[in-house]
Amino acid sequence: MQLTHFTDLGLRVLMYLTDEPRATPVTIGEIAERFAVSRNHLVKVVHFMSQQGWLVTTRGKGGGLALARAANLYPLGQVIRQLEGVTELIDCAEPPCQLRGSCQLKGMLDEALQAFFSALDRYTLADAVRTPTSQAIAILHRMSPRALS
Repeated sequence: MQLTHFTDLGLRVLMYLTDEPRATPVTIGEIAERFAVSRNHLVKVVHFMSQQGWLVTTRGKGGGLALARAANLYPLGQVIRQLEGVTELIDCAEPPCQLRGSCQLKGMLDEALQAFFSALDRYTLADAVRTPTSQAIAILHRMSPRALS
């Protein structure tokens, strides 16, 4: 299974926001610049995550993004499950499969998908940003915009 670009960006945003609070808020533009990704795509990701209650967003001058709760309260399996929007790997009904009702494959794939998410639920966002990752995030926060070009 390969995660979507949407999920990848969502995880990067969450990880970036785990750094210590700072004087100036983190903005979508800053994150887009740091990770060299499309600002427009990032807006969609941030909007989705704010709807999930994962982010607090403030508009206008001096506005920005922050995690809505502590990093240890974001189970990775649940986060990825929501970002991916995947409930099953295959849909035997569309297009209709001639093996439907007799095939064992769908059950196996459903079990594997559940095991994938269950394994990730043993970890949180806090686990994902432990050292050395936290050090790399801190360095990204301190980089000047020109240093990224």
